[in-house]
Amino acid sequence: MEQSTGQKIITAVFGWGLSLLMAFPIIWMAMAAFKTEAQAIATPPIFFFSPTLENFTAVFERANYPHFFMNSVIVAGGATLLALIIGLPAAYAMAFYPTKKTKDVLVWMLSTKMMPAVGVLVPIYLLSKYAGLMDTRTGLVIMYTLMNLPIVVWMLFTFFKDVPKEILEAALLDGARPFQQFFMLLLPLTLPGIASTGLLAVIMAWNEAFWSINLSTSNATPLTAFIASFSSPEGLFWAKLSAASLLAIGPILAFGWMTQKQLVRGLTFGAVK
Repeated sequence: MEQSTGQKIITAVFGWGLSLLMAFPIIWMAMAAFKTEAQAIATPPIFFFSPTLENFTAVFERANYPHFFMNSVIVAGGATLLALIIGLPAAYAMAFYPTKKTKDVLVWMLSTKMMPAVGVLVPIYLLSKYAGLMDTRTGLVIMYTLMNLPIVVWMLFTFFKDVPKEILEAALLDGARPFQQFFMLLLPLTLPGIASTGLLAVIMAWNEAFWSINLSTSNATPLTAFIASFSSPEGLFWAKLSAASLLAIGPILAFGWMTQKQLVRGLTFGAVK
């Protein structure tokens, strides 16, 4: 049944209103980034002001932003690549060669995401210290990989389960080995799902703050820890903090905007038969 003009207008207004509500914190932060400190904390809030770049200048003068940016790119990209390398064959085996323990393993993997990160902080910290991985990109890549691996395996598993087994069985009858089935049939068929999984893993790794703050100090510090450095005993400098936050989330927002079609396509992969 087609919607009437009035229903379409109401739906559009509701959708735009909900979108603006969700985007309000980012809009507010972006506005504060171009205010002076006095304007940023003014009560009532100031909506009309002369934009200034002094906060961005202060951020670049205080720290080497490109260094933190490259750390985020390398750590998030490396962790995503490693999670996919491990997760793809694991999900393939669980989807097409299940055992009696497959469901238990999947549930156990997902249950690890329910544990508060602070509960394993001490052992992870000690292991990193004794392994010489403290304040290294390698250490953060390993930690982020372990953090995202359960979600990566679960998503890939659901995408692989949507592929009819008859396709792989037909390839098997034609003489294709499991290795050939995986690379020549399964990967092309599930590419949208794999792409969306990789995009989500990148976003989660980019936004991770807890482990970056506790496992890095200067050399491997990504942008999330860089933002936290603007919280000082003297108080919060809201304008400068907003400028630093905008510089940190800007790249991932642009990345998400450019890849939104692939992300939506992957998340709806297999929804319509």
